[in-house]
Amino acid sequence: MHSGDGLHRSAHQHNGDVQENSLTWSPSQLRHACRNQEWMLGTAGMAPGFVQTNFVALPRALAFEFIGFCIRNPRPCPVLDVTQPGNYEPCATAPGADLRSDLPSYVIYRNGEVAERVEDIRKYWKDDFVGVLLGCSFTFERALQEAGLPVRHIDDQRTVPMYRTLVKCEPFGVFSANLVVSMRPMTHEQACRAYMITSGYHLAHGAPVSIGNPESLGIERLDKPDFGDPPRLEPGEIPVFWACGVTSQEAIRSAKPDISIAHAPGHMFVTDLPSVS
Repeated sequence: MHSGDGLHRSAHQHNGDVQENSLTWSPSQLRHACRNQEWMLGTAGMAPGFVQTNFVALPRALAFEFIGFCIRNPRPCPVLDVTQPGNYEPCATAPGADLRSDLPSYVIYRNGEVAERVEDIRKYWKDDFVGVLLGCSFTFERALQEAGLPVRHIDDQRTVPMYRTLVKCEPFGVFSANLVVSMRPMTHEQACRAYMITSGYHLAHGAPVSIGNPESLGIERLDKPDFGDPPRLEPGEIPVFWACGVTSQEAIRSAKPDISIAHAPGHMFVTDLPSVS
């Protein structure tokens, strides 16, 4: 999915005066800034030490099968929170938050296709919508940085590159998808250390699914990600791939609900949960 799908936007594409102290914001401060449309950029590196999540909202009639798909595919789609139908407050992960406004950017799907990208979904929210929050690899990036490992998209102020693969997820009901992965370039030694660090983050996709072998996933062009920005690899580095929650949006594409909503890739919901492995 490239820019023609309406999902491609750099993580730090400027949208006005961004507060200089934004990297020190707490989760609630970041959510408040999103609600007031003072922050509409990516969330990589934001509110370090707290869990970030993917977000999907869909009609109650499809929620059981969607959650079933996630449970069958816990590596890309680990479930952290589910709202009551019509309720937009994620009570288990961020009490008082509003899923309709507290993310930087959203994608509206109609019949499984991207219809538009917006910064607030209050006018789209329906009384039967169920909100689902799924784990995100941004959660473990602070741990990688503290271990001295590179997180290139944060260093370059870009959106992490994400790729569709040929690896099939286990279907459930009307939902099916191929795995989507995110990629972070590292040396082989760094990748081994990253494997050890991230393997404990079971609710944030865990250890890499592939190290240095994009062909095994069916990825032909690293410079042409389906989501996010093209990566920059230094000499001696290899691509390291983690399962990605954008897999859930591929499942939405397959099910083709009349309307559904998801976070814009790289623009996550930040919870109040501490990011411990």
